[in-house]
Amino acid sequence: MTARERTMEIEQLTLSEFATRSADTKGRVRPEAECPLRTPFQRDRDRIIHSKAFRRLKQKTQVFLAPQGDHYRTRLTHTLEVSQIARTAARALRFNEDLAEAIAMGHDLGHTPFGHAGERALDALNPGGFKHYEQSVRVVQHLEKEFAGLNLTAEVLEGMDRHTGGAWPATPEGKLVRFSDRIAYMNHDIEDAISAGVLREEDLPAEVTARLGHSKSQRITTLLTSLVENTEGADVKMAPDVHEQYLALHTFMYATVYVDPKAKAEERKVDKLIGELYAHFTKNPGKMPAFYGKIWEQEGADRAVTDYISGMTDNYAISTFEDLFVPQSWAL
Repeated sequence: MTARERTMEIEQLTLSEFATRSADTKGRVRPEAECPLRTPFQRDRDRIIHSKAFRRLKQKTQVFLAPQGDHYRTRLTHTLEVSQIARTAARALRFNEDLAEAIAMGHDLGHTPFGHAGERALDALNPGGFKHYEQSVRVVQHLEKEFAGLNLTAEVLEGMDRHTGGAWPATPEGKLVRFSDRIAYMNHDIEDAISAGVLREEDLPAEVTARLGHSKSQRITTLLTSLVENTEGADVKMAPDVHEQYLALHTFMYATVYVDPKAKAEERKVDKLIGELYAHFTKNPGKMPAFYGKIWEQEGADRAVTDYISGMTDNYAISTFEDLFVPQSWAL
């Protein structure tokens, strides 16, 4: 018996009857020989972590654009926090931790530079629109490894595609990640906003803190505990009163922090930067790396330019803009 087979046997014996077992995966688009050590979901997690897109998350905005402080979240640290929360819940419910972790690690790979401001800019520019969750799937299935993609399992792809809004994932692990994403970003964004001076702890709605807690740790614990204690079978849910305050906190964040003039003062410049880059590369495809030139030939200008810009880090987008549009000094 291989190590993979032993792990799959342990899954059969220990996981909840509602969990997604590795043996039951719907598989990959391209069938592959099995790994002797890892289950399919473990392989997916590892492929995501070793991808170029994953490494780029370290220099992509979470909330505060190109943050200079060492302790502000980036898209990478957000991803790690989502993974930790999802794994904690999955273990408590005896769901498949490896599947939850793989979905969490890959859920934001398609995010743009400058966070949701960059996403809105590309959505307005591309005639077909732009959604970061759809781009995440495109990254892992097409763009990584020079069009070969990572060939992930159907369960991981579906969880990534449905991690925010719209239809819920079919697997309980995917549902956990969807909850975990929001739990993570609401609470760590509160912490970052307080550090940035755009929010005070006492500004949070009293009803929310009274039920969920007065600190990040307390709120996450309350929300996670409610998920674990109230999930029934594959129906992942919180207690009604906790869910009500969870939604109230979400509404509060979108009415305050996410539109705060101080936090968002620079975002109006994002439209200009992304717009200028989009127009330039649409007219000058030869200025992009050859990889994107191939996309141009196969799928057209908008698709190629969108793929190129969405994959940029904050710093690379800024430096590219400066190289193209900001006069350089002459040295004598």
